[in-house]
This record gives sequence, C-alpha cells and structure tokens, in this order.
Amino acid sequence: MNAAELINAPLLETPLAPVIKVRGEPLTELPQDLYIPPDALEIFLEAFEGPLDLLLYLIRRQNLDVLDIPMAALTRQYMAYVEAARATRLELAAEYLLMAAMLIDIKSRMLLPRLQQSEDANAGDDPRAELVRRLLEYEQMKLAGQHLNELPQAGRDFDTVSVFLPATARHLPSLHPEELAAAWLAILSRAKNRTHHRIGRQELSIREHMSRILKRLTPGVFMEFKDLFPESSTVHELVVTFLAVLELTKETLLDVTQAEPFAPIYVKLHELTTE
Repeated sequence: MNAAELINAPLLETPLAPVIKVRGEPLTELPQDLYIPPDALEIFLEAFEGPLDLLLYLIRRQNLDVLDIPMAALTRQYMAYVEAARATRLELAAEYLLMAAMLIDIKSRMLLPRLQQSEDANAGDDPRAELVRRLLEYEQMKLAGQHLNELPQAGRDFDTVSVFLPATARHLPSLHPEELAAAWLAILSRAKNRTHHRIGRQELSIREHMSRILKRLTPGVFMEFKDLFPESSTVHELVVTFLAVLELTKETLLDVTQAEPFAPIYVKLHELTTE
C-alpha cells in the first residue's frame, strides 16, 4: 500500500469525518487528482512522538470511542502505517513494532470464543483493557504538556529584564590613632610581663613581616588586631610587626577599623572598589 492509498483508506465503514475544507465546503476524501509525493508518509510519521501517539491519532481521526475500540480495523490501519514506514525507513523504532505485536495479540484474543460469564467478569477480561488504560493515560499527559507549552515562556513570549546596580563603596568605621596606640601598648605590656626571656641577635625585616601578615589574612575576613601578635613573640618581633601593620596601612594594603570607642580593633585586607 503506497502513501496515497494509505491516507485514503477508511478505518471503518461508517461515514468519515471531513479531512479538509475547501472554500468552507467539507470533503470526506481527498481529490483523485491530488498528487502525494512518495516520501509524504515518511514526513508524516516524523510528527508522531511514538506508537501511542499514532494510535490516538487514528482513533480521534475517526471519532471512535476509546473505551470500545474496533481492534480489527485499528490493527489493519496501524499495520499499514508501520509497513509503509518500514519500506522507506529500515531503522523504524522498535517501540512501533512492539505495539504492532501487542495489537495483533489483542486482536487474536478477541477472536477466541468466550465462556458464558457475568457481564462484570466479561468486562474485566477484556483484552483491550491495558491498551485503553495506556491510551487514556497518554492522552492526559499529552494534554497536560500542551497546557504547559501554552504558558508564557521566557525567551519565547517575553524577555527577562535585568537591572544593573552600580557597585557602591563600603565605608569602614574610622579609627583614632589614640585607640591604635592604646591597643599597641596593651600588647607590648603583655609581652613584657612574661617570666622568661630569650637573648640573642635577631635580624628582623619589616618587609618580611608585611608579607607574613598579608599571607595570614583572608580576603573579605576581619581579624582582631591583637591576633597579629603571637604571645611567644619577643618585644623586638612585636615592634617590627607593629611597624609592618603601619606600613601596610600607609600603602593602603590593609584596613584598620573599630566599630566604637574601646571596642576591639580589627584589620582586613583592603578591597578595591569602583565608585
């Protein structure tokens, strides 16, 4: 069966639904002189998302009751589609062939004689029950997908608005030199109160201590001022460390801040900000 014969083949002997309207007049069949390209069926099958989609199309096209499917006619029509597709597409998906086998199995079981049972039992033994369940479930999912697709989507129905907020400089609380001097004297007094002393020649470099301080600090994180001076340090080391802090502050590599008078003093790496 070629593409033209397949499209024109009726599913049932009942009157067909209009397939096209020309100037408002419904036509139940395509014109005889209408040319259909040989690959028209292949292009048509590309539109289906799977075997259930194809079955649902065949059922809805003829306005059939999905709860009472005529399996013989539906199987014949479905097999015609599959055979026509296999003629041009050898790599036809296995799910289409699996559905074809399922339809043939249902059709065969419906041809077998049934024992006289109650109507409820006959309804429960209907070979079409599983197929009907899957079709109804698929139709619900398809309608839900169409509903979601109709919702506004960013990039398709509207563009997102981005707001540019210029960066603002953070102003740290100011620190009075007297407060810094008081903190330094407290650290120096703590060092002098130790009971043991080490005597020896030490070569101390302010630049070296500046590098140590920069390595100890984490960008964006405050450190308490007194934590820069380990208790094990000598007085000379404390002096050099304090001079290194002053030099880093002078070169705007270090921020020294205090929230309020007599509050702890904190240091932090200086952050470059753009006005």
